[in-house]
Amino acid sequence: MSGYFWQFVGISTALKVLLLPAHFSTDFEVHRNWLAITHSLPMNRWYVDTVSEWTLDYPPFFAYFEWLLSQMAKYVDPKMLVLSNLKYASPETVYFQKISVIVTDLVYVLGVRSCLAALGVAKNTQQHITGCLLMLLNVGLIFVDHIHFQYNGFLFGLLLLSLSALLKQRYLWSAFIFAVLLNFKHIFLYMAPAFAVYLLKFYCLNKNGNQFALSVGKLLTVGLTPFVLSFGPFWRQLPQVISRLFPFKRGLTHAYWAPNIWALYNTADKLAVLALKRTPPNTMSSTSSGLVQEVKHIVLPNITPETTFLLTLVFMLPILMKLFLTKTRDQARLLMMRAVVLCACSSFVFGWHVHEKAILMCLIPLSLLAVVDRRDAKYAFILSVAGYFSLLPLLFELDLLVPRYALYLTYVAMLYSQLDRIYKPKLKFQLVEFIYFVGFLTIPLYEHVFSRLFGVHERLPFMPLLLTSLYCSLGVLYFFVRYYIYVLDITWPIWPAKRRTPQVKFSAAKRKRKTK
Repeated sequence: MSGYFWQFVGISTALKVLLLPAHFSTDFEVHRNWLAITHSLPMNRWYVDTVSEWTLDYPPFFAYFEWLLSQMAKYVDPKMLVLSNLKYASPETVYFQKISVIVTDLVYVLGVRSCLAALGVAKNTQQHITGCLLMLLNVGLIFVDHIHFQYNGFLFGLLLLSLSALLKQRYLWSAFIFAVLLNFKHIFLYMAPAFAVYLLKFYCLNKNGNQFALSVGKLLTVGLTPFVLSFGPFWRQLPQVISRLFPFKRGLTHAYWAPNIWALYNTADKLAVLALKRTPPNTMSSTSSGLVQEVKHIVLPNITPETTFLLTLVFMLPILMKLFLTKTRDQARLLMMRAVVLCACSSFVFGWHVHEKAILMCLIPLSLLAVVDRRDAKYAFILSVAGYFSLLPLLFELDLLVPRYALYLTYVAMLYSQLDRIYKPKLKFQLVEFIYFVGFLTIPLYEHVFSRLFGVHERLPFMPLLLTSLYCSLGVLYFFVRYYIYVLDITWPIWPAKRRTPQVKFSAAKRKRKTK
């Protein structure tokens, strides 16, 4: 591996170390409590404990991971492992937990290296350098993991290792790693249909008779083994564990609306209430109350979990069908990556109780595609501008305002400049896209200047958050529609294919004349 790869790893690690003293969110207490649960209680109490409101709600492999960390944490500060020490955050505890995120990011580093190689990106090329920069210095992971506090880098590392194994035709190894990933964090289940279709098509169906049955048997064995190892010790408590993993009573949207179709739906309901002068019942929970709870719409029909799952499935089907009907592996390699992006984006746009951080499930694999295809690069830039901006409200502390804007703008500028170096002629954006990019300036101007000049920030403290969710949702939905059209190779009626043909022939003829 070229030296610059490890230099970028070093730069990324140094930045993460500098951020160790930064503020952290309630997710820090969530994981501290999970350390205490897994260390202090017998295994049969892990998924029933309610001492803290932050109960264990990740699959068992992540619980085992927390238990392993707790075995080291007891030598750093045993008090962090006391179950009753709610909101405990000694300096030793803070540094231990944040350093554990940095160390486990090594899995992500290995995943990036493996995926770039599997995609055929040659070392010591501008494409490879760009891929390393965009992935290793990913601003979304810096925001969510190293300031807000989570372990997404480690989890995305497993995803990238699984994808790279799939691209290298190491199918059983890919299935095993992906199954392990699902037992660490079940939200990646939304990507499973793309993996299932690809494995069925290119590992199972290209064989006949007994070989087909044998392939299916091998696939089921390696895919189910992690689930047996993970859930086996909890087989008597499976209903309780499942209820923790899928808490449907949390409501359609998170307290901070993810920038998806339901943010627009909630807003439309509120505007309809104002227009019709409807008064909500006093007992009804508000979608903007700031609480995680089940809420009901007042004018528009209520959305059920079944509705969101059906919509998600319906919008996954076209790309899954295209992937299944693809004839050769060479044609399906990049299509598989795009299917992963679109399956993740379908769940983000239409899913139940989506967290804003889930946008990384679309952005991480899309960043890899950006270095191998010009069209993916353009759409990656559009989603990056909206997606990473939507994460800024997570860093709401006053002393994080400058770092969050500086890191965001630096990354977006680096993204554009690096893609500009790869692709000639430069990436071109339509006027509506350019206007949309410029429009992001209005949100911080309103939040930090105009709202305070006119005293609006006291009367409408939620407005910056609402504007961010709504404006970013426009970009996410625009990306989703346009990227889907591009991947499915749909030709707009106003741009029929026959109008493009003469241009291609003309170019070919022109090159011929130049050659002569």
